[in-house]
Formats: sequence, C-alpha cells, structure tokens
Amino acid sequence: MPASLPPPRRVRARLRRRPAGDNSGRTVWLFDLDNTLHDASHAIFPAINRLMTAYVARVLGCDEATASRVRVDYWQRYGATLLGMIRHHGVDPADFLRAAHEFPALAGMVRVQRGLAAHLRRLPGRKLLVTNAPQDYARAVLDIAGIGHCFERVVAIEQMWVHGHLRPKPDRRMLRRLLVQARVAPHRAVLVEDTVSHLKRYAGTGIRTAWVTGYLRAMAPSRPHDVPGAPTSAQDDGSRRDAAVRSTLEAEEDRRAGHAAQEHSVTLVAAESQVPQAPQAQSGTVPRVRARVPNRPAYVDIKVQSMHQLQRRMRRNGS
Repeated sequence: MPASLPPPRRVRARLRRRPAGDNSGRTVWLFDLDNTLHDASHAIFPAINRLMTAYVARVLGCDEATASRVRVDYWQRYGATLLGMIRHHGVDPADFLRAAHEFPALAGMVRVQRGLAAHLRRLPGRKLLVTNAPQDYARAVLDIAGIGHCFERVVAIEQMWVHGHLRPKPDRRMLRRLLVQARVAPHRAVLVEDTVSHLKRYAGTGIRTAWVTGYLRAMAPSRPHDVPGAPTSAQDDGSRRDAAVRSTLEAEEDRRAGHAAQEHSVTLVAAESQVPQAPQAQSGTVPRVRARVPNRPAYVDIKVQSMHQLQRRMRRNGS
C-alpha cells in the first residue's frame, strides 16, 4: 500500500480501539464516593435502607418485614437487590434509583472531613469518580462537599452498562472498558475504595488499590445483628463483633450491583467478607461503634483512614 494512502477503514477502527494507555506517566485515581469521600453511614445509608425497603414493599404489595427478607434474598442470589427486582418484577432501574435516593435535606446529611478539597487537589494526576450510585445523587454530594471541581469525570451507575447488561463494581469488564475509555494503562490506575471485596475482586487486573477504613462502623455490642452464621448468644462479645464487622451494608452491595448507592442498611459498613444481614426491624437512632478493622489484606496495596493520609502512604509505598 502506498505510504500516502490512509489505512483501510477496518485498520483505522482497530487503531482507535487500541488501549494506548495514559502515556503521560501520571497516576489516574479512581475514587469511590460513599464512605470513601464522605461519611455515608451517618445518615445516608440508613435513609437509603428505609427507602429501598419501602420500594420493595410497594412493588410486591407486602409488609415491611417481608420486603426486607426479599431484599436480602435478592442480595444473596444476585449480588444486589436491584438486579433481583429487575429480573423477577420488571422494575425500571431508573425508577428504583430515584425512589431510593429521595433526599429533600441532603445537604444536612453529607459529612466530610475538613480540608478534603485541598488534599484532593494536592494528589498528583487525574481523578475520576467511579460509584455505583446514580449520577444526580453523586453530583449533588460532590457539590455539597465542595469537591466537584476535583474530578474530570463522574462514572455513575448509568454509565455501567456493558453489552446490554448492568455491570457495576466490582465487575472487571466494566473496569477494563473504563480504563480503555480513559486511555490509562492499568498499572497507572489506583482504585480508592472502602469496600474491601471490590478491591479483592480487582486483584490481578494490574491496578493498585487503596482501602479507606475511616468510615467503617459497626453496631454497638449491645445491639448485635442476627447475621447468618454469626455466633450465638453464648459466645463472647468479641466474636460477635468480629462476625458483625465481616458483614456489609446491603446498601453497599446494591451499589456494587450497580443500582445506585450501596443498599445501605443501618447495620455495619463492611470490613472483609460481605455476608448479607438478616432483616431487622427499623428503629430510631441506633448507637454505633467504630468497627475493628482487620489488617491490610495482601491484595490491598495501602490502607488509610482518610484522604489526608493517602498521598503520604502512596509515597511511602513507593507508588
């Protein structure tokens, strides 16, 4: 083929699809939102939990206790209540997400650490928000927190469809597509998450991982949860708390499944394995204690309590 002629159409298309990667050498930060950049366990997760339960009850025409059991069952079977509701009841994902994120007073529910925007700005490299929450909710939280300008792109649940299927975190296909779109090589990316099961799922993909533990909480020992496989009342409180810490907000799992912001239960934000929690009657303000977080797993590159520590720990880790 003469050098003056352009390559054939198929060759040009293949070149456009080629994941050249970010050749600038800059780090690309992939930030989670809830319980990573702000304290969602304080008020938002419990509210989403109630809204999701109410939605399931309305669609099924059942009482709250039954709706809660159905929600947990779908979480166990499909990894997210939303996916079960779509499969068995034909719900509209957008309608489900809207109903689960109706927050007239969201500004009063968002808690962020002082100086968060400054710490994010000091992190060298590009920053993307990657959340299983819906777009409108994610942008509203960023605006309230005053950090929206820190991110070049918001990748929310609406952008996580792959080949006609919803593929939220921790789906590897979705992440690979995102890296190609962002033109970044995996070894240049750092996933910053509070959900350790997501980090575990992405082990072996070549990306680096940072586990944020500062907002992980557990219920007070006086209010242990009826977790499947949890110790009986005859066992000590320490074992009970450890079992609780290994369990995760069903909310978080719904985020993971892509519906919008983890299916937040008033229970605990997970630490290690994500065991669904049994239905629980709603109550008023529930006392919480900070979770006893396990040591850093081998598939986690660094563990930090807050964004304030992130850059320092990455440097110390040689990243």
